[in-house]
Amino acid sequence: MTPVPPPGWREAAEKAVRRGQLIDRFIPSFLLDSPISLVGYWYGTTVGWIWGFLWSTGRIERRQGLWIFRGIPRRLFPRGGVCAGGCFLTGDDPFDERVLRHEAVHKAQWRHYGFLMPLLYLLAGRDPLRNRFEIEAGLEDGRYIPRGHRGD
Repeated sequence: MTPVPPPGWREAAEKAVRRGQLIDRFIPSFLLDSPISLVGYWYGTTVGWIWGFLWSTGRIERRQGLWIFRGIPRRLFPRGGVCAGGCFLTGDDPFDERVLRHEAVHKAQWRHYGFLMPLLYLLAGRDPLRNRFEIEAGLEDGRYIPRGHRGD
């Protein structure tokens, strides 16, 4: 069941996105959406492939531009899965196209930031309601808030 977000979450989410946009202004433009970030994206994808092949006990498939490795032991990823470059590593729990849409945004974030993505994600924090990358990928699609949640 998707948790109901606490009061004030929407303002905190908007603040987190604005803070992330401010941080982006200090990143040299040649590092973003560039050949350098592409190398970082491919590095992340390579790491995802290696982890996927080492730990996946389920089916491997390609959907929405993502390599999906299923059956990853739960202890190896937070929440419902993890995106590394163009790979989505997840367990055996069912997911739908909305979750894949959410993960496809993370793939695009990897392409944009490259090697910076893991560091920036870490700096954004573990709380998905305050993590700009989760917010930008869609909190509803990522199952962080209930679909159609209008409350604050």
